[in-house]
Amino acid sequence: MLRIEQLSLALPYYPRFWRRRYATHLNQLSLSVTAGSVHAIVGASGAGKSLLAHTIMGLLPEDARSGGRCFFKGAALDERRKRALRGRELALIPQSLSALDPLARSQRQVGWAARRAGLSPAGAHQAACQALAHYQLDERACQAYPHELSGGMARRVLTAMAQVTQASLVIADEPTVGLDPLQRDRVLDALAALARQGKAVMLITHDLRHALSIAEHVTVMHEGHCVETAAAHMFHGTGQALQSAYARALWQALPDNAFTLDSGYMKEPYLA
Repeated sequence: MLRIEQLSLALPYYPRFWRRRYATHLNQLSLSVTAGSVHAIVGASGAGKSLLAHTIMGLLPEDARSGGRCFFKGAALDERRKRALRGRELALIPQSLSALDPLARSQRQVGWAARRAGLSPAGAHQAACQALAHYQLDERACQAYPHELSGGMARRVLTAMAQVTQASLVIADEPTVGLDPLQRDRVLDALAALARQGKAVMLITHDLRHALSIAEHVTVMHEGHCVETAAAHMFHGTGQALQSAYARALWQALPDNAFTLDSGYMKEPYLA
């Protein structure tokens, strides 16, 4: 469904008022996301996970510098095609709650997403109601403005907006942040259900433990690099099946693994 080859991204910064420099945030990154599967992207804050999502969706500033190639359904995914497919074939559940329109009610925003996907007004209204009900958002929440919602409720509205698009590729950027365990599992189950329908799902998260409950493959990122892509079942025991020391250390540091850490992991190249 999605193939990324040697993707690089540099963004500008200004060490002085009139002088512009570029910092590399993604470096020669390659991965593939197949139809009918959930592919988790994990790593620490600042690893470049959200920037990867924005690059795929074509949501970068004009002065960004990117390289490499992206393919979607076998065809090159250039900026023009990204604009044409965004909100239809490509859907993003953004991390920031500011993505919601502060002047529109929840049900109206989900309906807009359904309309952009090609549904009729009546069909969009029905799809919005069903999606919001699925995430246990009652009539009061459906008619609320974003500032009237809790963080968890707002995140569920964003997830509902992506669900009604019927996109072939859904990128979920930290979709469970701020959710209680019940709603977290509900969102993860919804993403897994999309994969069972034949869609490709990219789950961007810092929560490796819960990502493993639905992901078939996991890509570990560190400082803009793809450290390792491994099958989800390889994250077990002490991580002995994993190839890179960094991925093993990330796995071993989870609370379920007693916060253990291989003190020698940084002695190996983390890309090994």
